[in-house]
Amino acid sequence: MTMLVGMFVFILNIYSIVLIIRALMSWFPNVDYRNPLVRLLFDITEPVLRPIRDLFPPQSGMDFSTMIAIIGISVITMILQTL
Repeated sequence: MTMLVGMFVFILNIYSIVLIIRALMSWFPNVDYRNPLVRLLFDITEPVLRPIRDLFPPQSGMDFSTMIAIIGISVITMILQTL
C-alpha cells in the first residue's frame, strides 16, 4: 500500500470516529450547540450526512445517515486496502 493510500485510509478512519462522536452527542440533550467545538463537528460532518438524509429520510424518528456513511467509508477503506 502506498503512502498516499495509507494516509487516505487513516483520514477516513478518523472521519468515521468523528461521525460516531456526532451520533453519540445526539443522546445527550443538554449539549450546547453554540460551542465552537460542537459547531466544528457539525460543520465537518454535515456535508456528508445531508445528501444521505436526502436519499434516506429519517424513518419513525430514526436517522440512519450516520450508519450508512460509516458503512460507505468502510467499503471505500476495504477497496483502498486491496490496492
